[in-house]
Amino acid sequence: MTAGLILGAFAVAGVGLVAVTHALTLERTAANERAATLRKVAGVIPPEYMDNDPLQDLIEVSDPDLLGGETTRVYRIRGDGKPLAVVLDPIVPYGYMGPIKLLVSVLTDGTLGGVRVLAHRETPGLGDKIELAKSDWVLGFNGKSLKNPPEAKWRVKRDGGVFDQFAGATITPRAIVGAVKNTLRFVEQRGTSLYDRPASATPQATGES
Repeated sequence: MTAGLILGAFAVAGVGLVAVTHALTLERTAANERAATLRKVAGVIPPEYMDNDPLQDLIEVSDPDLLGGETTRVYRIRGDGKPLAVVLDPIVPYGYMGPIKLLVSVLTDGTLGGVRVLAHRETPGLGDKIELAKSDWVLGFNGKSLKNPPEAKWRVKRDGGVFDQFAGATITPRAIVGAVKNTLRFVEQRGTSLYDRPASATPQATGES
């Protein structure tokens, strides 16, 4: 076998190895992203609620005025085939340091199952208290609805509402309170139609944890 043939054989083998490695890496990355997304969704829904796969029972909606982004994912949660909750990933357009990505679950009775911050650039030591790892502030949304408190009280305490703000950082919690209220409004407006649409979107990662 000539040197040229030997080099050619090595080149073909090398390309094949790279292709196989790339395919395996993509598969592993997709599996990891799926697992991470499922954990985030499950984090705002009581585990006993979910007996379907919300990453497959997914639609995309568009309401920038209420949800902040051009498109928003809606994961449907079902038990025994019955609708139980939706989990949305709205965006807070105007945080203190930029957009804030949220994950918000709304039960069929209109109450919040939970709220989590997925990604933000708020000031460390001040605005970053919106993270569950930094404080329990975000847990204050659990069980709230547009009737509890009344919509007029969906404000931080400094503005006459019921939600705490942070010392030296009012803009961040004020923006999140408004975004969560708007998410509740969106779900109230759409009602059962959110559960009726056929699943059509391709699941993607929800952002940072």
